[in-house]
Parts: sequence; C-alpha cells; structure tokens
Amino acid sequence: MNKGEQVITGFWDLLNKRMWLDNYKMKLSLKDYKPSEVHCIEYIGKNLDSNVTKLADSFRMTTGAITKLTKKLIEKGLIESYKKPNNKKEIYFRLTEQGMVVYKVHEELHKEFQERDKDTLEQVVDEDFDIMLSFVESYSRHLDAEIMKLDVNIKSECCDKF
Repeated sequence: MNKGEQVITGFWDLLNKRMWLDNYKMKLSLKDYKPSEVHCIEYIGKNLDSNVTKLADSFRMTTGAITKLTKKLIEKGLIESYKKPNNKKEIYFRLTEQGMVVYKVHEELHKEFQERDKDTLEQVVDEDFDIMLSFVESYSRHLDAEIMKLDVNIKSECCDKF
C-alpha cells in the first residue's frame, strides 16, 4: 500500500471509529429519531429561512427526498413550515419547541464529543493541522470535480440512499 492509500485508509478508519462512538451515544440519547432527521433539525436550527432547495443542496439529496423528510418532521411536531409576507410562494422551515429540544440535545452531544477528543487534538501543532487541512481541502475539491462528472440520474440514485 502506498502512502496515499495509507492516508486515505487511515482517515477512513478514524472516521469510522468516530462515527461509531458518536452514533452509539446519539442513538442512546436520540433513539426516537433517525440520523437524517436529526441532521435536518440541526441544519434548520443553524440556518435561518431553511427551505427544501437549501436542504437538498446541503445534504446532496433530491428535493423529493427532502420533501418526504420534512413532511415526517412536521408530522412528528419537530418543525413547522411558514411563508414570508413578501413571498407567498416559497415555503420555509423552523424548529418547534419539541424540535428545539432535539436540537439542543444534539448540540450538547457534539460538545461532549469535542471535550472527549480535546486532549489529543491539543497535542497537534498548527503546522501539522495546516498540512492536514490543505490535504483535506484539495482532496475534497478533487472529489467534488469527480461528482460533477457523473450523470445527474446517477447522482440522484446515489444520494437518495444517504
């Protein structure tokens, strides 16, 4: 295995371990909600005037998939839709009180995860972070370019599964 493959494999292994640890705790605390629901709540909680288009772009999902997701969240009483007085066409979403509770639990868990990893991350010097961030940004741009090359129908099928 060359160094590039070792780095990608190492990042993949770190990501899987982190996701496993985080998901374990999330599932205990937010067991009544699917990860997609919680992340949609998080996005709406952090972004004023969230709509289907913004959510679809953020999650790389189709607008149809986001529409289904937001309908479920409305039915569960976690979000509500609204229109602006000057734009009767566009539908926006905001959190309800119940949605805000889920949002706050999720945010607290993220703070807990950051605290868990704080000691290790504080040992990394800025120059090493700069190198890692440069690689991540470069590789991300590469993957974005590869995604853009894909046929729209293929992207749609792929992204609906996530």
